[in-house]
Amino acid sequence: MASYPSKLLIDGVWQDAVSGETFPVTNPSTGAELVRIADASAEDVVLAIDAAERAQKSWAATPALERSRIIRRAAEIGRENIQRLAEILTEEQGKPVAQSIGEINYGLDFLDWFAEEGRRAYGTTVPSTGPDKRIVAIKQAAGISVAITPWNFPSLQILRKLGAALAAGCTMIVKPAALTPLSALEIGRFFTEAGLPDGVLQVITSSRASRVSPTLMQDTRIRVVSFTGSTEVGKILMREGADSMKRLSLELGGHAPFIVFDDADLEHTVNQAVAVKMRNMGQTCVSANRIYVQRGIAAEFSQRFVEKLRAMPIGDGIAPGTEVGPLVDAPAVAKVEEHVADALAKGAELLFGGHRPEGEEFANGHFYEPTVLRGVDSSMLVASEETFGPVAPIFEFDTEEEVIEQANNSPFGLAAYFFTRDVNRIVRVSEALEYGTVGANDGMISAVQAPFGGVKESGIGREGGHWGLDEYMDIKYISLAGLA
Repeated sequence: MASYPSKLLIDGVWQDAVSGETFPVTNPSTGAELVRIADASAEDVVLAIDAAERAQKSWAATPALERSRIIRRAAEIGRENIQRLAEILTEEQGKPVAQSIGEINYGLDFLDWFAEEGRRAYGTTVPSTGPDKRIVAIKQAAGISVAITPWNFPSLQILRKLGAALAAGCTMIVKPAALTPLSALEIGRFFTEAGLPDGVLQVITSSRASRVSPTLMQDTRIRVVSFTGSTEVGKILMREGADSMKRLSLELGGHAPFIVFDDADLEHTVNQAVAVKMRNMGQTCVSANRIYVQRGIAAEFSQRFVEKLRAMPIGDGIAPGTEVGPLVDAPAVAKVEEHVADALAKGAELLFGGHRPEGEEFANGHFYEPTVLRGVDSSMLVASEETFGPVAPIFEFDTEEEVIEQANNSPFGLAAYFFTRDVNRIVRVSEALEYGTVGANDGMISAVQAPFGGVKESGIGREGGHWGLDEYMDIKYISLAGLA
């Protein structure tokens, strides 16, 4: 159906890996191989860093207005080709095309945002300590940056990092997930078409992170690393980057609570619960992993929730009308099955789903039914581990104090949601939840102008808003003397 990119982008040139090795990219709906692409090693990484170093000074010196024009042109090209980009994303990742279009549009919005923010990276004049001095603080590009991105949002996660880095004046090396490299290569293609100078962006695809990440982390020329992925890998990167004091921006694991108080608008809350649970088949770091419902409305909430899920068609993400696609690979399905089996063995009630769907159309894909469990407690894996799949475990609670304690009883602190009509409770709970991002009566929390990120073991740094630009800039303090 589509033609796929298959080579590395280094110094403006599409090229094979030095070793000549390739690896396959497969469709999670069908198991079919889409294409074989270049499999980079440490040698390719060094070439990419060399190219980024050659381009860094000139790109940082390029006027912010000109950088802005190139970034905005790239966003325009992306929108002109969005159907093709969305179909490629769906074929390599699995999510329904409508969701892929939404992801790409949102990512392109980040390009527009940072194209403008880069023109407003203002410095500050500070009152001095004497008449013979002036104090100025300016912002400058930090240097070569790296984006290491996950498979669940293969376009969005690159675009919001890349937009900020380029607007700040940093060159960037993108290392996408091995499962979903095609979207990254397509982004490289439309930035090249937009007139981005050679060497400002490199895209390095590899079947194993261990072949390329150590070189990226050990090279002292790289100053910023932005990573989205698991907490375990984030900790490894922190250790590897310590010797050269790299600046790290880490968006790591989440285990989001979704709290429903008995005074919530139930119809609105159920709709939001379905959206935040089933987006990308539950494979998001902000997915509702623990649904806490106040005991008096738990039965009605569960019934309405199941009715909504029952109406969602399952199938190949490319097929019209599909709302639930496959999981990304076989290990993802196996983890979902493990969590469901554990909960049922420990006394949970299966209200809906709980199996792989039957039928020839599902035979070769990584599908699992939307699943609802009730009567869940803290002894079960779903209470402490991120499922990353279409499983909705419903916990019941009695008091506000109780549910806040349960919600905060996690090493993670990325996103949390709660629903209530009580204005006083909105203030109390918003402030009490130990999470970097909180949705009060809102499950759709993403916004380009907002500072997205976590606390505790969910990471450090923020993406979005002017905060996202700051991740790629150094503040230089200049003290001017002898002026009196």
